[in-house]
Amino acid sequence: MRHALNRHALVVAATLTLAACASAPPPAPAPPPTPSTAQEGQANLASASGSLVSGRVTLSPMGDGVHLTGTIGGFLPNSVHAIHVHEKGDCTAADASSAGGHFNPTGQPHGKSSAAAHHAGDMDNIVADPQGQANLNIHLAGVSLGGGAANDIAGRALVVHAAADDYTSQPAGNSGARVACAPIKIIR
Repeated sequence: MRHALNRHALVVAATLTLAACASAPPPAPAPPPTPSTAQEGQANLASASGSLVSGRVTLSPMGDGVHLTGTIGGFLPNSVHAIHVHEKGDCTAADASSAGGHFNPTGQPHGKSSAAAHHAGDMDNIVADPQGQANLNIHLAGVSLGGGAANDIAGRALVVHAAADDYTSQPAGNSGARVACAPIKIIR
């Protein structure tokens, strides 16, 4: 009898625990990105790690993020390269290591920008044309330009890498050396 009562008490306790877990509210969604306060930003990419890669990128707030347009040259013809926003707007090191890691204010794993979980600074690879030039037309969702919020990319760095991002290797996609770097500056 005593054994049956103990078993009954365990079943009741387990049932109550499961019921409490089942009725717990789901985790709160991430807060919406803070809107941009700037109208336009610019990143003048300078060569790093002994490369010849350079270019100029314009950043404009658009919808739920920031849109990047511009031209980057000095690549091998038809080559593929990773491009990311990095956490520090410091490109003083010869290999651009002074820019730190990927911009990741929400602590997500690295991944493709279309994946549910990815760094805020993750973008799709860019492809150079037969002349070694890549024309950018990239929308970076979930970030802002200006205002100082956690998702603000002003004052961060735009970094181009020697190889393509594989979108799975942690923490940075196995994209090789940093071949160009620029602080992201607000120009208006």
